Amino acid sequence: MTNKNWLYRFLQLTLDPYLRFMYRFQVEGAENFPKEGGVIVVGNHVSFMDSFWIPMCTPRRVIFLAKSEYFESWKIAWFFNSLGMIPLKRGVRHKADAALQAGVECLEAGGVLGLYPEGTRSPDGRLYRGRTGVARLALASGCPVVPIGLSGSMDVMPKEARLPRPRGRVTARLGAPMTFEKYAGQESSRQTLRAITDEIMFEIMNLSGQSYVDEYSPMTSQKIASKKEVKEPPMDEKTAI
Repeated sequence: MTNKNWLYRFLQLTLDPYLRFMYRFQVEGAENFPKEGGVIVVGNHVSFMDSFWIPMCTPRRVIFLAKSEYFESWKIAWFFNSLGMIPLKRGVRHKADAALQAGVECLEAGGVLGLYPEGTRSPDGRLYRGRTGVARLALASGCPVVPIGLSGSMDVMPKEARLPRPRGRVTARLGAPMTFEKYAGQESSRQTLRAITDEIMFEIMNLSGQSYVDEYSPMTSQKIASKKEVKEPPMDEKTAI
């Protein structure tokens, strides 16, 4: 067993039972998760704890695409590297492309790849427009996308909190696998990438119960207060990496 598998397994045996008990963690729709083959797992992102809940509700090991800022501190970098996480440099096209290619390789090897389409934690608990990396991964790999909606996570550990609260209730809802064979050959179409991403975000919204904001996160508090909420993502927006 590799060091990365050993650490992941160790956390499953020690941390998972504690979190399930302390936060009355429940999973709905676990039967939707594919038992084998490459899978892309996507979820809403309102708390640092989300990266613990998502692996807990899937029966297979999850490798996350994680923002490169987590790798800047050697202490945190050691932990993330030991779990096999893939650093993603946001806003730098060639580095983002390299991370996505590493994600495709993980999927083609039959792995489970996790990411947050919003690109960062929600500043206010609402669901923000997804970035199209998830669509690029889905088309490049041909693998299904399993949407997950988390609720209660922000109550356990708000964005600015240093430590989680000692009690809470967290629920993870898994949707049916989404496939996009009908878009085969349209990997370079910005409109297609946008349509796929919006379809995925719509499912996450339904599963999480969040309201949707038609803007990318993060934003200043003044802008957040003024943004118009909509019931579902538009289907004709330009793409963003």
